[in-house]
Amino acid sequence: MADGGEGTLDALLSATHGDRKSCRVLGALGEVQEAAWGLLGNTAVIEVAAAAGLELIPPSLRRPMKACSFGVGQLIKAALDAHADRIILGLGGSSTNDGGAGMLAALGVRLLDAKGSQLSPGGAALKTLAKLDTSGLDPRLALVKIEVASDVDNPLCGNSGASHVFGPQKGATLDQVKELDLSLENLANICASHFGTDQRDCAGAGAAGGLGFAAMTFLRASFRPGVEIVAEICGLEAEIGDTDLVFTGEGRMDAQTLRGKTPAGVARIAQRAGVPVIALAGALGEGYDALYACGVSAAFSLVSGPMTLDAACEHAEALLTDRARDATRLWIT
Repeated sequence: MADGGEGTLDALLSATHGDRKSCRVLGALGEVQEAAWGLLGNTAVIEVAAAAGLELIPPSLRRPMKACSFGVGQLIKAALDAHADRIILGLGGSSTNDGGAGMLAALGVRLLDAKGSQLSPGGAALKTLAKLDTSGLDPRLALVKIEVASDVDNPLCGNSGASHVFGPQKGATLDQVKELDLSLENLANICASHFGTDQRDCAGAGAAGGLGFAAMTFLRASFRPGVEIVAEICGLEAEIGDTDLVFTGEGRMDAQTLRGKTPAGVARIAQRAGVPVIALAGALGEGYDALYACGVSAAFSLVSGPMTLDAACEHAEALLTDRARDATRLWIT
């Protein structure tokens, strides 16, 4: 299973025996790299993380003010070239906070400052955005259904928005978070004036550093929790209906898990089928017990005692095996 972040492409290719594709794109910091995407019949599957993933950049090299989503737009163009008529765009795991500006530039949108000059890459540059030129937007996009698959439902701006919630994970300082939030607010204001509609508060607008906002505003994309899309394509509901027990989990399980993460989606499907769910997580954070109301029967941390993160990662396989064994022994007694 997956929820729009890393692993979504692999999950869907495995379930459907689709075709794995790849193309050369610009990474978040402008480096040329190979990025994978998939084709399931006429449906293309694209992960933002494949072109602009946080895990692709070592912590010491992360640049949240300048990281750019241009490569995501290049993957979309590859899907259009392959005659896809539906694109599933997985928004998890991004290193960018540019409101999707780079993606839009790759697709033909010109983002201009007050002097009519093209903006430089990155979210910080959006504070000087004054005008949009959408005349060059790839016309093929009008013929394609685009669904953004996300594991979060955050708005674009504010304390619950892209910059404040996810910016620190991408290396942004407190001052940079504030600047990026103001930059995204300016983007939203310019878009509202240009299009006459405002998507900044829509669920998922803040996903992938605001790329969800760009997809909804410029590409007419619809938003769905990624876990729902993956579950539907993989036939998870039918599979769960024939089982006695479900295991799910993630690295850290807390209150944010309820906002579209894989375990919450799996648990809700299992709850409808009356099947118990055991959740195994690297760590249990504040608010994880709220998952009990949506179908999780019990949740356990993998760690067996005090240990460093490096040690926990090194021994993750053994820890997972031990906790799964312990939970199963309790369940069968």
